[in-house]
Amino acid sequence: MGQRIDFYDDPEAPTATSLVPAANVVVVNNDGEILIVRRSDNGNWALPGGAMDIGESLPDAAVRETAEETGINVEITGLVGIFTDPRHVILYTSNGEVRQEFSVVFTARPISGTPTASAETTEVRWVPTREIDSLPMDRSMRLRLDHFMTAPRDVHLG
Repeated sequence: MGQRIDFYDDPEAPTATSLVPAANVVVVNNDGEILIVRRSDNGNWALPGGAMDIGESLPDAAVRETAEETGINVEITGLVGIFTDPRHVILYTSNGEVRQEFSVVFTARPISGTPTASAETTEVRWVPTREIDSLPMDRSMRLRLDHFMTAPRDVHLG
């Protein structure tokens, strides 16, 4: 498996070669904890999510990716925001693809399942919001979580 390398506003960053609609999901359980994963491609903590496949809607992609990465089945409950900053590009070393950020972040509630790591994740945990800041994560992921925690009713467009 290759690595994922995030670049933000970096003059040394490679030029984007693709734009892929993707979803991330803020899943909150009854205790107010957030479901997060440790990515196997960069070791950072992140919200579950991934690219939309042809033939599915973005909310369907959010549900599918969450189940694949975490073992948790969810129901989408809302929208956090749309994150499309062209200064954020992601290099996938496995194939040389460089994506410009395009992520729609949803909220969801768990409906079944047990946190289980996958090929894309090395750890899956329910984390109290007070512990989120202590976990290593990419700047773009922190922005998504900060927006959810500080303005859950406002949609971010940017």
